[in-house]
Amino acid sequence: MQTRHPTHPDELSALTSGALRDRFLVEDLFAAGEVRLVYSHHDRIVIGGAVPDGGTLALPVPAELRAQHFCDRRELAVVCLDGTGAVTVDGERHDMSAFDVLYVGRGSQDVRIEGGGRYYLFSTPAHESHKTALARREDAEAMNAGDQAHANVRTIRKYVHAGGVSSCQLVLGITQLAEGSVWNTMPCHTHERRTEVYLYFQLAPGERIVHLAGPPDATRSMVLANEQAVISPPWSVHTGCGTANYTFVWAMAGENVAFEDMDQVATESLR
Repeated sequence: MQTRHPTHPDELSALTSGALRDRFLVEDLFAAGEVRLVYSHHDRIVIGGAVPDGGTLALPVPAELRAQHFCDRRELAVVCLDGTGAVTVDGERHDMSAFDVLYVGRGSQDVRIEGGGRYYLFSTPAHESHKTALARREDAEAMNAGDQAHANVRTIRKYVHAGGVSSCQLVLGITQLAEGSVWNTMPCHTHERRTEVYLYFQLAPGERIVHLAGPPDATRSMVLANEQAVISPPWSVHTGCGTANYTFVWAMAGENVAFEDMDQVATESLR
């Protein structure tokens, strides 16, 4: 378990490129036969990657959580990025394939991930319990956004949110860009009440994404490769442009589960 400490926006301008990446970028989540986790003190989120590689992986309980089970005081979303497999929660098996999302409620004890797929994990503290539920790709609320003129044609699928799978404070969805579109979340926004994480995937080998972060009037950039994640504090914008189309999981933790709770930033005000 890696630990990432909070960053004040006034610190950002003094960070070198390497220090910026160390604070906000997660580069190595996925390894065959392993579960890897990162703990961020921004809203105390945990993100992770699990690659069972044909076997079965038990969700570990890192000492940092001071808990007997991972979900004693937490809720969890498991996102199948590709392939097929299953997640078993307290003996109940949930078969999963690409773009399926399993929400695991607080109080769940035994979580096991198996098969040939690759899985992204996102967890937040929870003060109430919600039912474990599987949301399949075809059942997610989908909306189309963007236009070709702005190179941002995309499909946004909402899985865990106020109108979908219920949770305490976790909100999660998947956005898929059309071929020829490269911009995401533009015009961009901030979330004063929530931390958001982007996991970029389905980016072809050799391609890259330039992700913008920081206060709207003092942005910084990071160059990302496939299957890398960026942690965005509440004061930071989170938007990016790729050298080719891609897909990303967006996930949030904070005071509420309202998808629309965001503070819009006019494109012309970005610096």
